Amino acid sequence: MSDEQRAREEELVELVVASFDGAPDERTRHLLQALVRHLHAYVREVRLTEAEWGAAIAFLTRVGHTTTESRQEFVLLSDVLGLSMQTVAVNNEAYRNATEATVFGPFFVDEAPQVEQGGDIAAGAPGEPAWVEGTVRDVDGNPLPGARIEVWEADEEGLYDVQHDDGRTYGRGRLVADDDGGYRFWGLFPTPYPIPDDGPVGDLLASTGRSPLRASHLHFMVSAPGCRTLVTHIFVRGDELLERDSVFGVKESLVHDWEHHPAGSPTPDGRDLGGRGWASTRFDVVLAPA
Repeated sequence: MSDEQRAREEELVELVVASFDGAPDERTRHLLQALVRHLHAYVREVRLTEAEWGAAIAFLTRVGHTTTESRQEFVLLSDVLGLSMQTVAVNNEAYRNATEATVFGPFFVDEAPQVEQGGDIAAGAPGEPAWVEGTVRDVDGNPLPGARIEVWEADEEGLYDVQHDDGRTYGRGRLVADDDGGYRFWGLFPTPYPIPDDGPVGDLLASTGRSPLRASHLHFMVSAPGCRTLVTHIFVRGDELLERDSVFGVKESLVHDWEHHPAGSPTPDGRDLGGRGWASTRFDVVLAPA
């Protein structure tokens, strides 16, 4: 590259950066100027062609058209590029023994059904029944009674309730920790499933030889006054997808042992499972201070 060409490109970068100097909000100014520098650096590094930029715009347009009230294709794009996990890492700094966070995902729903302790979030969805229990405590080991615990998961077919168009609700619930910070509920043993891959993000993965499959997991969002809200998963030890989760959400501290109990084994609460086997695990949550 000639010195003249380099100077022209650098001049344009500085011109665009300077155009935001008058932004009244300092943080907005910082975000936009840094974005300009990084985007221009990418274009200059790869020597982006006009045809490639046009294809990128067309791809992002498809992502926008695919997004609906129940499907967030931009979240999926952020997930498969690792941007979601990087943002989680930046915003959830390690703090003593606090439970690690991971990706939020596109399938959370506000105002999930209230579930009593020992209740069933599966609501008839297909899958192996699973008993999940644990406590919610702060980093000093103090129980957090009244902590809000949101849980959600897919069924054994790999589908969340919002992926159906008939309004059904299953695989999600909201619990309140009891006086000793404890919680317990019935759900489904997690199984692998693909992120929605029938849209532009799926095409991106297919074109690069990447799988859309996610490692088996159960979502949690746990909050309590004075504590940092935790968004996390628990995974299944031994799952072959742990090292190639499509959204990079697996952390070793979140991989848990699950015990499988044969049909007829007594359940913790005496529930009659109609001759089915069941699984169980324990997940003790530790919240960092706000």
